[in-house]
Amino acid sequence: MTTVLIADDQPLQRFGFRMLLESQDDMTVLSEATNGTEAVRLSADLHPDVVLMDVRMPGLDGIEATRRITAAGDRTRVLILTTFDLDEYAYAGLRAGASGFLVKDAQPEELLSGIRSVATGDAVVAPSLTRRLLDAYAHRLPLSRPLTDDQEQEQEQQDARLASLTDREREILTVIGKGWTNTEIATRLHLAESTVKTHVGRILAKTGSRDRIQAVILAYDAKLVSPS
Repeated sequence: MTTVLIADDQPLQRFGFRMLLESQDDMTVLSEATNGTEAVRLSADLHPDVVLMDVRMPGLDGIEATRRITAAGDRTRVLILTTFDLDEYAYAGLRAGASGFLVKDAQPEELLSGIRSVATGDAVVAPSLTRRLLDAYAHRLPLSRPLTDDQEQEQEQQDARLASLTDREREILTVIGKGWTNTEIATRLHLAESTVKTHVGRILAKTGSRDRIQAVILAYDAKLVSPS
């Protein structure tokens, strides 16, 4: 049974999501949050498998709520809901630790499939789309500004994660960052696809990446890949 927390400030939206999810034999809604603060609190209390997170909410928005939920280190994963399929909210949500995003006018089957995918550890957004998001909003990153103490500490942790990788794993992380699928990696690097899957699993474990999307972002931040 996949447990879900719905976070949305619109009552009718929450009602519609609840009706859809509870019509499924393998899903149950634990609770509803009307803003980001409630979403963070309820997530900590209830430990849902998935938080269905709206972005625009009063007070604490969905992006910061996602950041706090994923930073807690719990097993809970976040699926962001956005108005547009390629916008700054989707970008910010992925960088905050979300495992993917869907547009609000997605078909019910897409939403259900997305929740199931996220709950099992997969990412809803294709790696190539993640790369396009990062490229599109690269100019928003404060690359030219001095690093804060927290950013310097994060950089050191990132370097330590990369140092734990073998040369082959570093190579595969680089092409993951370029948006290559497992099949493309296997074909271009002359590896069995099962071997690629093993490498990817080890990369995620060693770098502490929650899913493939976070691995793409790590490769991007570590400058293993550059904006195209």
